[in-house]
Amino acid sequence: MELKGKKHAIVVIDMLNDFIGPKAALRCESGETIVPNIRQAVDFAHDHNIQVIFIQEAHRKNDADFRVRPVHAIKGTWGHEFIPELTPDEEAGDYVVQKRRHSAFSYTDMDLFLREEQIDTVVLTGVWTNVCVRSTASDALYHGYNVICLTDGTASQDEDMHRSGLRDINLFGEIMSTDEYIEAAKKTANQSSLT
Repeated sequence: MELKGKKHAIVVIDMLNDFIGPKAALRCESGETIVPNIRQAVDFAHDHNIQVIFIQEAHRKNDADFRVRPVHAIKGTWGHEFIPELTPDEEAGDYVVQKRRHSAFSYTDMDLFLREEQIDTVVLTGVWTNVCVRSTASDALYHGYNVICLTDGTASQDEDMHRSGLRDINLFGEIMSTDEYIEAAKKTANQSSLT
């Protein structure tokens, strides 16, 4: 399989204390199972000079989002911090985009950063597949980017929600496992360059 796009970015969405782990305010239990796969994708990216972007929900204390969802990921709190297994590495060039809405593109500098770095393809990981991942995927398409979503690098509250998100993304993006992506990226890199 040959991957679309010339320059990729691994995007890690909301792998934060308030989403992952037993003390999470808005826990995505399945999210705990995807941590090793995301770590594998991030390590691969670091080893192959592929940009890594960490997306971090960062709500204000009285955010309007809390009218429809429980209070979570308030900027400056423990819940807003990245889980220890997936913390941005500044030395490796990881970039952090903070957001207050579902999509990483909504009122952030995500699009500007991708354009500055001449990235044309986003490889999505994180939580929740049917909410923040799907919203980011849709906005990536609207902004003209290729979309790849890692099936075992994304998760939702339950398998039905996860499958629903993947089904929607599959209408316009590529769906593959972490191993499939890495294998395809290695093949494509041998023929050209993703970075």
